[in-house]
Amino acid sequence: MSDHIEFGKNGEELAQAFLRNLGYDILELNWKFGKNEIDIIAAKDDLIVIVEVKTRKSNFFGEPEVSVTKSKQRILVRAANAFLRKNKISLETRFDVISIILTPHNHQIKHIEDAFYPIL
Repeated sequence: MSDHIEFGKNGEELAQAFLRNLGYDILELNWKFGKNEIDIIAAKDDLIVIVEVKTRKSNFFGEPEVSVTKSKQRILVRAANAFLRKNKISLETRFDVISIILTPHNHQIKHIEDAFYPIL
């Protein structure tokens, strides 16, 4: 596995542990819809949470969450709709971003709830 893929997987594992510690139930990891993927699908308090995880080695070029563009948001909304339909889930859905700065000796996690809203 390439270094950048391994680095991203490490960030996703940190995000999963972070969410579990907050009481979220992890329903799916790396759920695929065609070529699109949702990093984490979680549930908490009758709410489905779609989580995009962005991991970087530093914030020199900006915070990781800025890379969740409008295009990426549309992809996540489309994939989330497919997940909800496939599993016959009609709960309220929220879109979060977990932004991680991961260095060899430390990490910082920022959980952005309601990071964006689906465009109707």
